[in-house]
Amino acid sequence: MSDLKKMYTTILGDSFPMDMTISFGDQNLVYRKRTWGIKAEDGSIDERGIRYGENPDQEAALYELVNGNLALGNCSFIEPGNGLVSAITAEDMLQVGKHPGKINLTDVDNGLNIIKYMVDKPAAVILKHNNPCGAAIGSSLAEAFDKANRSDRIAAFGGAVILSKAVDNDTARLMANNYLEVVCAPEFEEGSLEILAARKNLRVIKMAAIDRLADFEKFRFVDFKSLIDGGIIAQQSAINSIRSFADLKPATATWKGEEFKCDREPTQREIDDMIFGWAVEHGVTSNSVLYIKDGCTVGIGTGEQDRVGVAEIAVHKAYIKYADILCFDKFGIPYADMALEITQGKRDRADQEAIDAQTQADRAGLPGSVMISDAFFPFRDGADVGIQQGVTAILQAGGSMRDFDTIKACNEADPKVAMMFTGQRSFKH
Repeated sequence: MSDLKKMYTTILGDSFPMDMTISFGDQNLVYRKRTWGIKAEDGSIDERGIRYGENPDQEAALYELVNGNLALGNCSFIEPGNGLVSAITAEDMLQVGKHPGKINLTDVDNGLNIIKYMVDKPAAVILKHNNPCGAAIGSSLAEAFDKANRSDRIAAFGGAVILSKAVDNDTARLMANNYLEVVCAPEFEEGSLEILAARKNLRVIKMAAIDRLADFEKFRFVDFKSLIDGGIIAQQSAINSIRSFADLKPATATWKGEEFKCDREPTQREIDDMIFGWAVEHGVTSNSVLYIKDGCTVGIGTGEQDRVGVAEIAVHKAYIKYADILCFDKFGIPYADMALEITQGKRDRADQEAIDAQTQADRAGLPGSVMISDAFFPFRDGADVGIQQGVTAILQAGGSMRDFDTIKACNEADPKVAMMFTGQRSFKH
């Protein structure tokens, strides 16, 4: 076994204490470390905590809040007894090949952070490295997962899937067709676990609390950022206040005494995609821009330093993913495999040219989509990227000195583009 493989298969020692107390003045938060007894190949029970942190050479531990609460200003935080990821038991791990790692758990946590806004309908969020790579709602859970998976089949490989409803056999069969690390749902219907068992290394987690996840919309928590000097920054967790059309604001601006407003109002479909897209945006690393169409992500740009750049990256990714799914549907192989076979002389280059031509003709499915930006556009160039690809509506925070310029871009488009403001930013770092 290679040294690198040994790193990934070895569980580190655990130097973290079983209990931990964090004090804020006279307020105390009491935490208890979580461990799980996982059955080993020889039948013995191996009681361990997290395998490792973000990398195999980092020790890590998971703690659950068991006592205390914290009020900061007028904000009271989550009380003990409301555990989600931190309350997962060995019995909840319906299928597990090994103890979970930090990334597995934080992917599930951020998936819950997103899906809590859509638990009233069949919804699926697929995450990779703590960012959604595909998210969708549908008339059934199978449709929601299929849409999310097809929106980025490449990144979904090895991802974590969070589902709002009980997994049925149709959904299980779809999930078993792609390699996944984690599946988390409130329940698993009869026969679904046997289907998922075909994927031996898949972690299957039952989390009954997903059924009451909507309650967590109102909950706050303390968000800690550790500094390299040992200090910490503590902040209140973010709130998504955009839950209906009534929460949106008209896109208006004043520049040198002149009033500007968008000429076109959004349709109901565009409004629905705005609300859905802003919920997904709540879990995306900033700077970010998303393209949403019919309750599904089309392109997700994450973690960039400039807004026009991330708008362009989201478009670029949409084209790559669209070409890949066209290739998979037609030939049953990824686009990258098709391109390799062409260079090896095993396939006609005309196959690739046909896929590329269809992707360009369809503009990667971007026409008719809604562009979501987690902050305002400082210049119109970011919005212009989406408009050139055929977006029909834009949702952004508003508040830039040059909002008038972005409004002009929407009004000058043919056909005209609708735009609404949220009045709030949705940064996540």
